[in-house]
Amino acid sequence: MKTITINNPFGVENIQTLPSNDPGKPLKGQIRVAIKANSLNFHDLMVVKGLIPTQEGRILLSDGVGVVEAVGEGVSEFVKGDTVVSTFFPNWLNGAPTSAVSDFSHTPGDGIDGMASEYVVRDTSAFTHAPVGWSYVEASTITTSGLTAWRALIKNGRLKAGSTVLVQGTGGVSIAALQLAKGAGAKVIVTSSSDAKLAQVKKLGADGTINYKTHPQWGEQVLAMTGGCGVDYIVEVGGPATMAESLKAIKVGGHISLIGVLSGNEVVLPMMEILSKQVRLESLIVGSRQDQIDYVKALEAINQKPIIDKVFEHTDVTKAFEHLEGGAHFGKVCLSW
Repeated sequence: MKTITINNPFGVENIQTLPSNDPGKPLKGQIRVAIKANSLNFHDLMVVKGLIPTQEGRILLSDGVGVVEAVGEGVSEFVKGDTVVSTFFPNWLNGAPTSAVSDFSHTPGDGIDGMASEYVVRDTSAFTHAPVGWSYVEASTITTSGLTAWRALIKNGRLKAGSTVLVQGTGGVSIAALQLAKGAGAKVIVTSSSDAKLAQVKKLGADGTINYKTHPQWGEQVLAMTGGCGVDYIVEVGGPATMAESLKAIKVGGHISLIGVLSGNEVVLPMMEILSKQVRLESLIVGSRQDQIDYVKALEAINQKPIIDKVFEHTDVTKAFEHLEGGAHFGKVCLSW
């Protein structure tokens, strides 16, 4: 059996594919899964680079899809042959987040060994069913980026038709948010530094686009595009480098979902602007297992497939991370086993 691990010193160049012991048969309440695909996230890249502390030799990746090979005693939710998707917080079953369930101590590829392995044996809470009719690669995008976008806009944001949404960039979360917003009947504005990528999002239904390199004060551009009102929702993935412009672009009473730190960890917030606009700032990290179950049902109902940028063989995992780190991707970067 092979696994993909990170060594110390950390860094993309120190990812290794190594032989490992087979996890064996599932015990009571567990399932054995043959992994077929993974998707990569910025969170995984931070683990690889040592920006999120983990132990040397950690098996990587939070997102994994596979086929159930065996079930342990007492398991009724899954049967042999089911296609399943990993959960980001396997101990956060439902309800509101708490300190006991929403830290990273039980997150695959971070606090515990991840899904970059030929076979895994885990408790049933570590998986949900995959959407019917989805390929392994398509389903691998659900765990982190897809569920984050769904919770930000649909579950927590309660997005309504006719609203206007701003999404930043063209990574996995942003493209999923664009698709969900359009599916809900919203108008969408997308920012990017690439005119070629902006042309691609127009094909996906984006109503407006802004090149933030050409227009560094893109908040003003958003106001101009919305008749001076601003947008109802912003999916904020940038962090410190984008927050000031997001506050310009949001309408009075608007909703900003804080989900990313692509430009750093600390930001100075203009409190008077936040107060005067009565902005709702909500931070969130992925979602619960029940959120994922609900998201999968929603995906089956709307038949909305993810945008896959590139699929690498698992033996080319270093190239996959280099591609993700380079930022040239449009949608998701995935691995196939």
